[in-house]
Amino acid sequence: MKSPGIPYFVVLVLLGTLLSVGFENLHAQDAKKNSVRLKADYFKIMEGEIYLKIKATSKIENQNIEVPNLEITVYNEVNDEEIVIGNAITNNKGESKFIIENLNTITTDSTNTYNLGVSFDGNEAFKRASRSISFKNADIEAKLITKDSINYISATLSDTSADSLLAEKSLVIQVQRLFSPLKIGEEFNFTDENGTIFVPIEDGIPGLDGNLNIEVVLQDSDDYGTVKAIVNAPIGKPIVEESTFDQRTLWSPRGKTPIFILFFTGGLIFGTWGIIIYLITNLFKISKN
Repeated sequence: MKSPGIPYFVVLVLLGTLLSVGFENLHAQDAKKNSVRLKADYFKIMEGEIYLKIKATSKIENQNIEVPNLEITVYNEVNDEEIVIGNAITNNKGESKFIIENLNTITTDSTNTYNLGVSFDGNEAFKRASRSISFKNADIEAKLITKDSINYISATLSDTSADSLLAEKSLVIQVQRLFSPLKIGEEFNFTDENGTIFVPIEDGIPGLDGNLNIEVVLQDSDDYGTVKAIVNAPIGKPIVEESTFDQRTLWSPRGKTPIFILFFTGGLIFGTWGIIIYLITNLFKISKN
């Protein structure tokens, strides 16, 4: 008679294998991907770059982190159609700068509004994400004028597409600095009915060679994004260079060590070695005696 234990054992092994594979598949299906949040802001620098500043973040374990190395697709939304205009990769800070070479290559809607989208197709760790951004084209014409010995910044804001001046818009006037700009004028400088502001520039603002780079900024507008014009104004107080790099000071490079330190250090070294040589000589004399 054949033993019935062997077939039962084989069946149990097969069932165990199938169940383990099934549990693994279920676990893989239940594994959740992290969500990605995309942010896109529009910037226009007069006589300079036009670009989208894109940032990707994700909330993981209750912490918001920047997501690097994501491939972002930028497209033009036209009549429910998405026309791809380029791609960008986020850096280590989760940021990317997508340059728009020419606004004329992008189609607007019936209200002269540009409608762009940014999207991420997803990968093994993150879900698909997308974001839309809309803006109109605005220009800032800024210049330096002098009236009654007082220097002013005159700036005019206009809607390029509609060929109209923009009144009651707040413009920020600031001087470029290494870390953060120096704001001048009132906190809110609203354009008049001609879309223009006049802001006096106070005397004595220091600048390299007396030059100031003054920025006129329409900041984070819901309709126009951020638009910036830069005026180079030779009205600053020249910065006097007080560098002591070529002088012999305590904080100078090694080749510019002060003379007294060289003599003092050299005297200590020669004095120490003199004492050592003297002691060694006396030890030899004592050993011979």
